[in-house]
Amino acid sequence: MASRADNIASSLSLANFSKATELKNRIWFTIGALIVFRFLSFVPLPGVNPLILESLYSQTQGGILDLFNTFSGGSLSRMSLIALGVMPYITASIVVQLAASLHPALVALKKEGEAGRKKLNQYTRFGTVGLCAIQGYFLAVSLEAYGASSGLQAVVDPGYMFRIGAVISLVGGTMFLLWLGEQITSRGIGNGVSLIIMAGIVAQMPTFASNLGQAYSAGDTGSFLIMALIVLIVAMILMICFMERAQRRLLIQYPKRATQRGMMQADRSHLPLKINTAGVIPPIFASSLLLLPLTITQFAGNSLSPESTMGQVVVTLNQYLGHGKPLYMLLYAAGIVFFSFFYTAVVFNPEETAENLKKNGGFIPGIRPGKNTATYLDYVLTRVTVIGAIYLTIVCTVPEYFLSMTGLPLLFMGGTSLLIVVNVTVDTITQIQSHLLAHQYGDLIKKAKLKGRIR
Repeated sequence: MASRADNIASSLSLANFSKATELKNRIWFTIGALIVFRFLSFVPLPGVNPLILESLYSQTQGGILDLFNTFSGGSLSRMSLIALGVMPYITASIVVQLAASLHPALVALKKEGEAGRKKLNQYTRFGTVGLCAIQGYFLAVSLEAYGASSGLQAVVDPGYMFRIGAVISLVGGTMFLLWLGEQITSRGIGNGVSLIIMAGIVAQMPTFASNLGQAYSAGDTGSFLIMALIVLIVAMILMICFMERAQRRLLIQYPKRATQRGMMQADRSHLPLKINTAGVIPPIFASSLLLLPLTITQFAGNSLSPESTMGQVVVTLNQYLGHGKPLYMLLYAAGIVFFSFFYTAVVFNPEETAENLKKNGGFIPGIRPGKNTATYLDYVLTRVTVIGAIYLTIVCTVPEYFLSMTGLPLLFMGGTSLLIVVNVTVDTITQIQSHLLAHQYGDLIKKAKLKGRIR
């Protein structure tokens, strides 16, 4: 049966939205912050020629740069101040999470509560600055080298001054995005960093629609293909919405507690295990690892001879690891399955959960507390993760196969992009409903107080 809170949430109407002044202010603040993010994506890096850079970027499509460019809203292709986006922060946070589960000192720090969480967040920011500096330097150097080898000088005045200025600008742009994301989280609605990534992906929608319309006008794309594309996107969105909210609920029972009035009925609750515990991390990791060799070979391809041994290796990699190729699809699916199990093991610790249940007096009916509960949780989690890994593989490989068969370079409708957009949208809508529910409860409390005074 649905709870009373669920019944009230289902009866929420937009009429209450006009009365929720705080919620409207939060939404307007979030929209304003995202507009600032979009404006920054068009501010070019000092010392870069945007026109020549556009022609250079078109020669390296299909690599990992396309993935990062999609997440940054096209900032990388324009080499703006926020070209790196928030991906260094995502990478640093994942590394810190892995270290917090493996290193004894960080494991103890993680158990300290709020103080430990702040310390880990500080380590994450330090790691973000380091990654931004390293990636920014190599990006500036590769931009100079690749422009010179192609006969197009994208950098106006190459040298150490350009590299230092590029590193400072890129680090400052990424850290500003992190600050902007924190402001959205505290003063706006939803998770700030996730909304920035989603805004970057959604910003590609006009380009996606324009390219599709031009292809249809030129006769390269038929009406049947466009209908199939729309049906596929709608089906993927529905599947993601269903699977992301699906969970395996384990019954947790607590012993009866003695009170002054006698024995109280035993409390019951549920331990929810999400079908997709790993989230969007597995496809991001798998695609990044697969596209990294292709990106390196694209940058090195112009300086190598096709007759040399290294040149033949480059040609072979580009041939077998391209989008939609059988080997690429197989390795991509295997990588998603592997990282689904790996990251789930990092995020959810059955031993720690079983120990916490034992300390609070909770137990699973039919399972003894302690080691047996941990074994049972690991067993259930493994079975659930199998379904989650299959779901992620289908969502991420089917669009890739469709794009390779049709030849449409549309990373916007890739599985990873759809996962991020749908997850962030559902989470934001849930928070809006929570604010409306809290506002409705506030009105009820005010009315109750007024009635009490009248009496």
